[in-house]
Amino acid sequence: MTTTTASTGTSVLPPLRIGPLTIDTPVVLAPMAGVTNAAFRRLCRESGAGLYVAEMVTSRALVERGEESMRIISHEPDERPRSVQVYGVDPATVAAAVRLIASEDRADHVDLNFGCPVPKVTRRGGGAVLPWKRDLFRAIVSSAVDAAAPYGVPVTVKMRKGIDEDHLTYLEAGLIAQEVGVAAVALHARTAADYYSGTADWESIARLKETVTDIPVLGNGDIWSAEDALEMVARTGCDGVVVGRGCQGRPWLFADLAAAFAGSDERIRPGLAYVATVVRRHAELMVEHFGEESKALREMRKHMAWYFKGYVVGGETRAALGLVSSMAELDDRLAALDLEQPYPGEAAEGQRGRAGSPKRPILPYGWLDSRELSDEFARELHEAELSVSGG
Repeated sequence: MTTTTASTGTSVLPPLRIGPLTIDTPVVLAPMAGVTNAAFRRLCRESGAGLYVAEMVTSRALVERGEESMRIISHEPDERPRSVQVYGVDPATVAAAVRLIASEDRADHVDLNFGCPVPKVTRRGGGAVLPWKRDLFRAIVSSAVDAAAPYGVPVTVKMRKGIDEDHLTYLEAGLIAQEVGVAAVALHARTAADYYSGTADWESIARLKETVTDIPVLGNGDIWSAEDALEMVARTGCDGVVVGRGCQGRPWLFADLAAAFAGSDERIRPGLAYVATVVRRHAELMVEHFGEESKALREMRKHMAWYFKGYVVGGETRAALGLVSSMAELDDRLAALDLEQPYPGEAAEGQRGRAGSPKRPILPYGWLDSRELSDEFARELHEAELSVSGG
């Protein structure tokens, strides 16, 4: 591993304050299904400071105390602050889920998901398209804030710009969230129609920051490096950043971010030996987390392409790493790599995974006819609380 080191000695941003919580480095790990479990969060925490949010959990499944949902919101004893994200479309169910989390001391912070763009959510009016129904959005957010308040647990909101460029909701939603007592808002600077394609519209983050002035505004979208985070802050004035896909296969990005926000130019430039060490550590933590080696290694497979992006390992070796089924097999595969290989530069940086293309959001029939929620839609939305990925 190589690093570059210099320091201005001046912090770029002050600590991020979310209600009673103080986050020294204003960086948040975005919840990602199948990625941000306790093992990956620990790996990121070992690299740098920040707020690390667990995988999203649906409010209905949590209220029903589903085994997987309770596992998702579990944290390691030394994990502080503990953060979870809740998705739901029914104010009473969301309130019950937040009350369960807060009253049973299962988290120090709750985030509400209004950013999911996947069709099986949007077709029922959930996720990124829900703020279009402003009365429903207000009811869900205010019920969550009220449920958490007696226990001193702050509630935040993560959202997208809106359904598409003709149906933007983020400025109004930000003002509603601020009014009902949310501790911070985060904006993924894309619409539901954008999905993960194209370039994030950082100017929308700046507009939200100009509009929502009483609580922190966080920016999300296209942060692939510490330099991207610094540029986002400089261009938008946001109070912190939310990092999602940019840290996939690069948990050391949080060390870079911590250095950058502390005013240092120090960056990790890992050679292949360092990457292999981190992969091995990640696998160990996954085995510990799942308690079953075969399951842990199956879950590790998706991470392999991310970790080895840009390094010369060969197609056959890449395929083999993506099929490992035991720690012994992983050790064999890693030992066969050219561990003297240095950092490959830009080839290892940039976007992780597939961005896809813009998609026309699938909405409930008649969803755009009114900004208010009809009784018929209210009944249908009870079915929308699905176990799906956040966004």
